[in-house]
Order: sequence, then C-alpha cells, then structure tokens
Amino acid sequence: MKKRTIVFTGGGSAGHVTPNLAIIKELDKNTWNIQYIGSKQGIERELIEKAEVPYHGISSGKLRRYFDLENAKDVFRVLRGCFEARSILKRLKPRLVFSKGGFVSVPVVIAARTLKIPIFIHESDMTPGLANKISQRFATKIFTSFEETVNYLPANKTHAIGSPIRREILSGSSMKGKQFLVFDSKKPVLTIMGGSLGARRINEAVRAVLPKLAADYQIVHICGKNNLDDSLSSVPGYRQFEYIHDELPDILAATDIVITRGGSNSIFEFLALEIPMVIIPLTLQQSRGDQILNARSFEEKGYSITLQEENLTEEKLLATIEELREKSKEVKKRMRTAYRGNALDTLLEEISKVKS
Repeated sequence: MKKRTIVFTGGGSAGHVTPNLAIIKELDKNTWNIQYIGSKQGIERELIEKAEVPYHGISSGKLRRYFDLENAKDVFRVLRGCFEARSILKRLKPRLVFSKGGFVSVPVVIAARTLKIPIFIHESDMTPGLANKISQRFATKIFTSFEETVNYLPANKTHAIGSPIRREILSGSSMKGKQFLVFDSKKPVLTIMGGSLGARRINEAVRAVLPKLAADYQIVHICGKNNLDDSLSSVPGYRQFEYIHDELPDILAATDIVITRGGSNSIFEFLALEIPMVIIPLTLQQSRGDQILNARSFEEKGYSITLQEENLTEEKLLATIEELREKSKEVKKRMRTAYRGNALDTLLEEISKVKS
C-alpha cells in the first residue's frame, strides 16, 4: 500500500514542537510518510532532526504586535516563505498539513490552502496566538487545549480536546527517578522547571532560599542551558541540570510539587501526572500574556497556585510553596476529577480519517 504523506509545521519555541513530536511518535510509519516544514535556524530544526524526521527549512519573519522597522522586512520574508512552502508542498503532495502555530507555520498554512490541502491546527493556549489567528481562516479543523478557547475561534470547525500528552511522560517510575537522583524516600521532591531555556529570575529566587528549601525538600532544578551554578554542587539533596530528556518521566514520577512557567504543554502534562503546581507565568513585558491566562484558568480549577513574577520575592516563594504543600491533597483530588479526554488519541483518529 502506498504511504500517505503528512506535513507537520510549527516552531519558534519548544512548545510549538513537542505536541507535534507526540503525534509523530504514534503514527504508523508503514502508513505515513512524515515530513516537517520549519524555519531555517529555529529550535524546531534541532528537535525534529533529532527525531530523524525529514526537515525542510523556509524563510520566516517574526509576527510582532508592535511597531518595528523589521516588520517591513519580515513581510518579504513571509512572502518568500509562502513561495518556498508552496514549492515543497507541491513536491511532497501531502494529504494533510498539521500546524501547531508559531510564526513559521503561517506561510505553510497559506501555501497549503492555495493547493487545497486539508489543514488541521491545534492551539495550546487559552487565547489564540497571532499565527493561529491568521491561520484559523484557512483551517479545515481547529483543536484546542482549553474549552474557553473555542469562544475565540470559528465555532463550526473548532473542538476542545485538551493537550496531546507524550505517552512516555506518563510511564515514569518514581523508584527509578529517585535512584537516578540519588534521593531517599523520606523527604518530598520539589522540581523546578523554567522552560526549554530556563528562567533566570526563577533560578535566582530558588537559589536564594536554597538552604531553607533543602531543609524540607529534595530538589531537582532544571535550570536551562549555561545556567548551572557549580558553587551549589555540594548542597545535600540538590541536583541541578541544564536539561533532562530520557530520565524526565522518572523524575516527574518522583516529584511531589513542581515550580513551572505557564506554558500550556507543560502544565497539562503536570495535570495528567497529578503534580500540584506553583505557576510563575511570563510577564506581559516578556510575552503576550498567554501564560498568565493559562495560570489563571488552572488556579480557578484548583490545580495550582499562581505567583506573578512581579511578586517573586524570597519570602513569597517560600510562603507559596508551603501553601501548596498544605493544600496538596485537595489539589490532587481536584486533578483526579479533571476531564480525562485523550487529545492524542483524538488527533490520531482525526488524522486517520483523512482520505488517501
């Protein structure tokens, strides 16, 4: 049987790539010829090539919500990207384009529409990003992580299904995680994850109160590239890493509380694992405010406590962690009763319906 071709797109951050990888890993390679279109130098290239998926780089501009002289140049980059994407799609002849957003996805979606190729979009955040706001008019079907997001998109083709969770993240072993970390079973485990590049402000706050935290917790600090502090290597019960890959499911299985940014993919994974969260979202100066809305939604549902970065002091951090620890049983109970739809299986089923 001839393979059907599917093209994935999305980039600019790991959050626009990880859900695509979750789907790619589950597709039958005997049925699907899987290809990826991303930017020439974006983070997505490294992640996708590591997964041994054929990668096609195109020109892409940054979509800004503010005035900048670079906007004029980026218009031409986007137009060039549209022509490049169209050429690639004409050659690959995919049955479907699946987009996770990010500025590089816009030329691909526009090109696919001109070739009458079906387009699926998944929006992770509470409100659509600018890329998906543009792309939604061209999409065949739109899927969202949050139920609230449906209100911002065309109702006739939008479905709230949750976030596609990587299957391997759900299969960790707490015992293996503690063995890897050389932790005992007496103290609870606190994990700090500041995103794919780390979070300097969070790193500084955690390290400032490290002696007090270490008295009550065993600490895993995933602090981002070039953010290790060698002077802290001898602190008992404190393990720091730039990045964790293969051991992450086991570490999360051993985790009792997590401090995290408000990226949708991460917080939905912690929800699936029933790990109470302190969410410290990116500020409005650092982002469009999507993480603030994500954090608010989770806090309202009782899954987390939000600590705004503007309020991130040593005292407030310690107090918030302690508050979450006291509420952890109640938080876990709420997480247990959360909607358990399987977004990954839903997307795989929808993809399987695409005509050969």
